[in-house]
Amino acid sequence: MTVQSAHKETIVLHAGHRKDSATNSVAVPIYQTTSYQFDSTEHASNLFALKELGNIYTRIMNPTTDVLEQRLTALEGGAAALAVSSGQAASMMAIQNIAHTGDNIVSSTDLYGGTWNLFSNTLKTMGIEVRFADPSDPENFRKLTDDKTRAYYAETLPNPKLNVFPIQEVADIGRSIGVPLIVDNTAAHGLCKPFDHGAAIIASSCTKYIGGHGNSIGGIIIDGGNFDWEENSGRFPMLTQPDPSYHGAVWTEAVKPLGPIAYIIKARVTLLRDCGQALSPMNAFLLLQGLETLPLRMERHCENASKVASFLQSHDKVNNVIYPSQMSGETKRRAETYLSGGYGPLVGAELKGGMEAGKKFIDSLALFYHLANIGDSRSLAIHPASTTHSQLKPEELASAGASEGYVRLSIGLEHIDDILGDLEKALDSV
Repeated sequence: MTVQSAHKETIVLHAGHRKDSATNSVAVPIYQTTSYQFDSTEHASNLFALKELGNIYTRIMNPTTDVLEQRLTALEGGAAALAVSSGQAASMMAIQNIAHTGDNIVSSTDLYGGTWNLFSNTLKTMGIEVRFADPSDPENFRKLTDDKTRAYYAETLPNPKLNVFPIQEVADIGRSIGVPLIVDNTAAHGLCKPFDHGAAIIASSCTKYIGGHGNSIGGIIIDGGNFDWEENSGRFPMLTQPDPSYHGAVWTEAVKPLGPIAYIIKARVTLLRDCGQALSPMNAFLLLQGLETLPLRMERHCENASKVASFLQSHDKVNNVIYPSQMSGETKRRAETYLSGGYGPLVGAELKGGMEAGKKFIDSLALFYHLANIGDSRSLAIHPASTTHSQLKPEELASAGASEGYVRLSIGLEHIDDILGDLEKALDSV
């Protein structure tokens, strides 16, 4: 029996595991295995037919990974989860699970550069169209919706734009016409619970704040169990019609005894089985270590980030600071509505001097690490226009919020005096 709690600080330590059934180990064991012995031919047959759940092959499931899935499901208030090899894999699979050739999704324009490239280029080669909607007006999502629209997609705290997404407004539009909202909650785990605001699916990177230590890549897809796929069966034939890849199973019917988790079960036993984006047991274990301190770390990340934003706001070499607490009007209201416990761990700054100033600033940092990641316990910095967003056209850069002089800061857990001192020296060099 695991401890039950509604509090995130307790959930990340206790959900999904109390002790190992074989050894009584309190720490989650690393099940570094590929396969599992079947008790009998009947047992094996039942597992493959989904008459009972259990371990078959680590590409599909693993006991160590299962604890990570249960813990993140509990943290977000979902029904079930599937851990995968990376955040990019999570984004891809979340869409492929309900959309195929000829279908489309409507995505927010405010996206991480890698996701933008996935949506605007790679999915196109698979025959899935992505239409981009400006989230400043939620009705833009409705305007781009047609009978082939399978989902809406957004980031809670978009990287690098940092305008908090109107989750409830867009989710309500989608539900009124039978379209689920998929939310990437990467930069807001522990700060925002998208399911509480109408989202149907969460697809996030575990590499960032969930891990927090910068040593393991992973992703998570969490099913909210709150969207009625059958009521909207015309939009979701992949869930409500016989699936030839699994003995003609109709997923919404086949998994009813297990609960409202047709979406996540299908993702596991078709996409993960066939495409193999499995998370290694070792990485699952390491991500669990980070998850245990997520609520505590997020408090300090947000505290330090707020002080950095105030410092930059008053600096004469900074044109503009991009941070929710510095915003106004509707963007500030959304931040206050959807974020709890802080305005987030990321800060953006547009420097006077454009591209060259941005590069010089990055090269002059000493404490901050220059790398393509966020969410580490250490402070990190990057110049998106020359790196993560360099594939984008100028108009796409502007739409994504990454101007030529924009630098993105992932504020770490160091003492605030050291963080501010490093930023001041780097700005002095520009």
